[in-house]
Amino acid sequence: MNTVYLIDNMEFMATCEDNQFDLAIVDPPYGSENIIGGYTSNKRSNKGSAKPTMYNLSLWKFGKPNKKYFEELMRISKNQIIWGANHFISEMPFDSSCWVVWDKKNSNTGFADCELAWCSFKSAVRKFDFMWNGMLQGDMKNKESRIHPTQKPVALYKWLLQNYAKPNQTIFDSHVGSGSIRIACHDMGFDFIGCEIDKDYWEAQEERFKNHTDQIDLFSPTDLQGSMF
Repeated sequence: MNTVYLIDNMEFMATCEDNQFDLAIVDPPYGSENIIGGYTSNKRSNKGSAKPTMYNLSLWKFGKPNKKYFEELMRISKNQIIWGANHFISEMPFDSSCWVVWDKKNSNTGFADCELAWCSFKSAVRKFDFMWNGMLQGDMKNKESRIHPTQKPVALYKWLLQNYAKPNQTIFDSHVGSGSIRIACHDMGFDFIGCEIDKDYWEAQEERFKNHTDQIDLFSPTDLQGSMF
């Protein structure tokens, strides 16, 4: 199973059973005040770098999630990894010894050097190094097209799955966005269910996923080990 529904995540989660998902890996919007300045103009572009991509930012009209969202997320999932939690930690008053630090290797720019994720696991803080700096990426041989303002690399999600998920578990994402997590789950053989409320981004990630799976079928005619397809 690997499906993304075009639906408000609160509506979807209301239909879910307690602990329906083994692991939720989510990346909620931080709110327009934290995003618009960085993605609608070239004011914060790097020195001598290309003009940043102009994205559709309509999804930020919904704002950052509230306490009800986190209550529902934790009701329907056994464990959680929540990106950007440093922006709304007051809405989710749960201590954790386990945070993930993604070092984007883009120091000396106007953007954050790292991104943080709150984790429900009882383990130490871990760091993942992967360049994500404009046209430069940690895996240039498999360079990803950027279709979403807060898109994260597939490699990041594969690292999370390798370190925090177990075989045959079901993964949930309430804000699918670019679909990087969906591709990672497909490649690694995890069941995946996600929600995306913005029709344009839902269609874009559907196309991206189809192109990815079509390419795999083209170059790997036999079934991938562990694939759910």
